[in-house]
Amino acid sequence: MDALQPILDDVQSFLKTSPWWLSALVALGSFGASRFAYQTLSVLLQTLILPGTNLKRFGAKKGAWAVVTGASDGIGKEFAMQLASRGFNVLLVARNTQLLNGVAADILAKYPSSRTDVHTIDFAAADDSAYEALSTRVDGLDVGILVNNVGKSHAMPAYLVDTPLREMEDIVKINVGATLRVTYATLPGMIRRKRGLVLNIGSFAGAVPSPMLATYSGTKAFLATFTSAIAEEVRKHNIVVEHVNTYFVTSKLSKIRRASAMIPTPKAYVRSVLSKIGLGCGAAYGGRPGTSTPYWSHAMLEYVMNVAGLPSVFISYTHALHKDIRRRALKKAAKEQ
Repeated sequence: MDALQPILDDVQSFLKTSPWWLSALVALGSFGASRFAYQTLSVLLQTLILPGTNLKRFGAKKGAWAVVTGASDGIGKEFAMQLASRGFNVLLVARNTQLLNGVAADILAKYPSSRTDVHTIDFAAADDSAYEALSTRVDGLDVGILVNNVGKSHAMPAYLVDTPLREMEDIVKINVGATLRVTYATLPGMIRRKRGLVLNIGSFAGAVPSPMLATYSGTKAFLATFTSAIAEEVRKHNIVVEHVNTYFVTSKLSKIRRASAMIPTPKAYVRSVLSKIGLGCGAAYGGRPGTSTPYWSHAMLEYVMNVAGLPSVFISYTHALHKDIRRRALKKAAKEQ
């Protein structure tokens, strides 16, 4: 401490003799540096060390149910499997009854103490009566967790004027409409029971406006804002609502089959989500309420993007990437014909 005293004396002398505006700039710079260090440390601790909320808070091993939409394959199926392994009964929701029954059989074969049920609904074509039927089914269950996983993207990147109108309508109905209606059906029971978890599975395309996937990108941006608003509404009821920001995962939706450090399998990805409930992880830098980016490489990518703060650069990069994907997709389609 004695060795530092001369330095401290010089700093105090500088602040006393400098113009007020210069002292203010120094103070502002110190605040900015401290904020950067704090948020960086938060990202690292939350992503790599700190555990998330224990799922027992939401009724694990106490007879509670998890409702998973888009549960017939990929991330949705993996959520169903891992929630069953954590002690939840599972209601599987999607449009293909045969695939849902197959997932239910897989769960019961591996976790015979879990109860499963299936509910078939085509979210692209669902009307009020279809949602009322789902609401009736959900209302009769002690739902502890809702995973709004069902989603649809474009067949291939395309400019808005070249995108089929039906495709855009289906994307909005599934990504926005289904999330609204299923959440609307499930929240009242959670409020009555004073506990619950809602996971809205998002995408980096919602954070970075994505040319040639404009409709999909817009629907995923909706999820982030919707989640933040609803999370504040129901916090007083001991309900957690979380927007899960997702980069690429191997799945039919992403059309990626090979896993890598940046592209995990559904199993690895879902494990990270369930282990980090309540933590922002990559989203801790910049402070997006209600958003979590839990998978480690996705978290680091979001951190770098937020620190860089160059949205126009990322938009241009995404545009170029999607033009190349479309070129290769069209070339492949021509060969197949």
